[in-house]
Amino acid sequence: MSLPDITQAMNIKDYRTATKLIQQLEPSARQNPLIQLYIAQIYEATNKLPKAQALYRQLLQDPSNPKVMNQARQGLKRLENWEAVQRQSAIAQAKTDPGGSNLGLLILEGIDEGGSPEEKQTQRQLAAQKFAKIMQLDAYSARLQLPSTGWRLYRTGAVGEMNFYRQQLEAVGIPSFAAAAGDINQVNVFTGHYLKSDNPPTVICANDQGQVGSLSFQWSEVSQQVVGLLPWFEEVYALDVRRQMQHKTETLDYIQICDLHLPERNSIIRLCDRHYQFAEGVFFSPQQASSQITVRTNWNNLLAFINQSLPGKPQWSNFTTFGETAIDFGEFLKHIPPHLHLSRPDATPWDAAFQLYSGLVFQKYIKAMPMVLNK
Repeated sequence: MSLPDITQAMNIKDYRTATKLIQQLEPSARQNPLIQLYIAQIYEATNKLPKAQALYRQLLQDPSNPKVMNQARQGLKRLENWEAVQRQSAIAQAKTDPGGSNLGLLILEGIDEGGSPEEKQTQRQLAAQKFAKIMQLDAYSARLQLPSTGWRLYRTGAVGEMNFYRQQLEAVGIPSFAAAAGDINQVNVFTGHYLKSDNPPTVICANDQGQVGSLSFQWSEVSQQVVGLLPWFEEVYALDVRRQMQHKTETLDYIQICDLHLPERNSIIRLCDRHYQFAEGVFFSPQQASSQITVRTNWNNLLAFINQSLPGKPQWSNFTTFGETAIDFGEFLKHIPPHLHLSRPDATPWDAAFQLYSGLVFQKYIKAMPMVLNK
């Protein structure tokens, strides 16, 4: 056998013969750049694409044979084009699934980086490389996008496409999940005015139409609580460095929210320090109705009582980290009713961002516990 024989077999795409001839070569002869190129092309032709890609990249690092480098570059380009076509085909197919064209979003979850600082850095670099390939990013940008803790709203679009990316990320060990905006909006949200009784708990609350009624439940029905702070913005006037009066928007205070999730009723009871009527219903301290006590103290007493009533139940409190990424998706948030009736001077995406966060927590519980909810 000879190199011309192998070349002839490759030219007529007789890959079986070419493979046999290459196998008969001495190991040192197989390291010939042209033979390595042929092996990569055989991998490509027989659908062993990762091996083909790795070998093409290896050949690009050897400048001693420009013709081989050029063909390796062409091989990589073919693989990239093939992957792009396959990706678009898979996304298009995902959109045709039931509900696949509905509006959705993709959430990246924090990467659990255990071990020493060096091991954490290595894990993050590997995750960034995988993420970069799936999302077609450079490694540096990919690393900046991956959260270490909490959730990051990364992308919005057709939920079928978001699920496609979720599956790709799941396959390489990057935690993420997708959700449909419609599922989040189907949850009932009631604004709690005050807790009328605590055993069994009954809350006086209002729906989005402002209709007031009572809702009785058992503490065991509460699957989890979600707490968060919403910034309160106001226009303020101040002198600039030239002592000229300017107005700007500043955060002057924070609104405290606590959501109680009742998944079996597909409902959320939303408590807010701006709406809660501490002079009514259950007292959590003897001084609760006193004008001397602050709303913050009353609120802290209410949360302490709730925590006491829900031993062992999860509390989700990483809203701010999520919210800072979510408010960049203003157009998407317009599809999420905030269910917060605050007399703000100007609308802000932060209100819808909290509803989105709480709704996503709600949906994750439902998907994780289907047998409990359907018993």
